[in-house]
Amino acid sequence: MHLVDTTLFFSPTSGGVRRYLTAKHQWLHAHTLHRHSMLVPGTTTELKPGDISTIDGWKVPGTFNYHLPLSPRRWIRMLDALEPDLIEVGDVFHPAWCAMRCARRRDIPLLAFFHSNFPRLAGRRLGRGVESGLNSYLRRVYERMDLVLAPSRLMCEHLAGLGLHNTALQPLGVDTEIFSPQRRTAGLRRTLGLADDTRLLVYAGRFSAEKNIEVLHGALRQLGERYHLLMLGGGEYARPAPNISVQPYRRDSVELAVMIASCDALVHAGCSETFGLVIIEALACGIPVVGANAGAVPEHVDESVGMLAPPGDTAGMAAAIAALYERDLAALGRAARARALQRYTWTRALHLLLGHYAAVAGPALAPAPEQVALELPLPR
Repeated sequence: MHLVDTTLFFSPTSGGVRRYLTAKHQWLHAHTLHRHSMLVPGTTTELKPGDISTIDGWKVPGTFNYHLPLSPRRWIRMLDALEPDLIEVGDVFHPAWCAMRCARRRDIPLLAFFHSNFPRLAGRRLGRGVESGLNSYLRRVYERMDLVLAPSRLMCEHLAGLGLHNTALQPLGVDTEIFSPQRRTAGLRRTLGLADDTRLLVYAGRFSAEKNIEVLHGALRQLGERYHLLMLGGGEYARPAPNISVQPYRRDSVELAVMIASCDALVHAGCSETFGLVIIEALACGIPVVGANAGAVPEHVDESVGMLAPPGDTAGMAAAIAALYERDLAALGRAARARALQRYTWTRALHLLLGHYAAVAGPALAPAPEQVALELPLPR
């Protein structure tokens, strides 16, 4: 069967949606007989069945190289040309409506993946009225889907609260060979000009408002020079404090894994995570996580693999980081790695995905009996 993913949320250089789609593409090619194609924004318009097809669009300022094509007719035409047997759409904008039209015409299953709670993000900036309107729009789109996948229990509950019941839990995964404790190197501290006993933390992701970057900055100011934060991401590259280093986001997954694995812990102050892929990448690297007790973060992080801090609380984040260093970091790192291997490999995630596909498309998409994954035991 030919499986096609389409979404606006795709950057050629980084981003959680890109990592999900490329991991799926590689895994399906290696482990199944299904064909898989993507139709996403790019710098050129090019049809590549069985690979990444792109539609050109203008670059969105201030983003990780995202482009925005605005021609629904072209999107529909290219979807039809791919001749899909099932479509998964990763947003609720015009690609979703184009996918609906293509799916109806071909009489094929149509699924959606709820990657980002954009109504809540917009509501925080523009008000509750905007959030309510966007939630109504989201419900209108998703009620037309055969199935809506959500990466966390929190997001499943949110969709249920909107009156949507055609939903299923679909966590993401991590490449545990790339993101591994074996990537750790002692050279990172020397590269940053730090003493060997510096308490080195890492943040990786966007420098956007919903990530609460100022909470991390304030926490490091309170903790003092014994602690150092390496920030990997987009935005301003100016150094906000002497004990904070800022570098561009790593395009290459191996390079990113080296940076994460070579730190003592990952810190994450965002309160709106629908999943938090970088958190499980840190767990797979064998380092503990200090995260905000909000969003989907508590589904991955508890005291056995790190610390939870009060959301939006600078002093609370600083206290949680300091408390982490009173514990056995090596033991926490081993537990973190074990959790990633038990719950978050791409093989487990994609076995589950094929089961969801089979539920709407029939047994031809079901994983082989010996490959069927057990239900993922996410923490409550």
